[in-house]
Amino acid sequence: MASPTVHAAPLAELGALDVHHLYKLRVDVFVHEQDCPYAEIDEVDAAPTTLHYRALYDGGLAGTLRLFPSSAHGGVMHIGRVVTSPQFRGQGVAGRLIETAIADAGDVPIEIGAQSYLEDWYGRFGFVRCGDEYLDERIPHIPMRREPLPT
Repeated sequence: MASPTVHAAPLAELGALDVHHLYKLRVDVFVHEQDCPYAEIDEVDAAPTTLHYRALYDGGLAGTLRLFPSSAHGGVMHIGRVVTSPQFRGQGVAGRLIETAIADAGDVPIEIGAQSYLEDWYGRFGFVRCGDEYLDERIPHIPMRREPLPT
């Protein structure tokens, strides 16, 4: 597979069908596949400071994530809602999204609430565990943080 193209934009700048595909993928995976019936769409999505990253392959949505300033920790960015379409898993889509978001975040720390089994995977990008495991919608998660690289 050729590398997907990655685009980032606030929700307000996306077309109606782009938003539909983004939400459909997230609901298909988080709500249906992972069996977590929760309010998947929240206020963070529509905030003008939230960027939605979309990995596109042959015009289709291969994966997505969002990057936004953390309201809990000033001066820190947060990556969330990292998801890859089932037919694109294992092909580097999520890694490409993470790398792009890290580059765009610049010189600030980034935090993520990672599903626990992905600790080593996120570690490849410089994230380290920074707290105790917790349950988020019945799924074990861990807080992770990535400090900016020294220049």
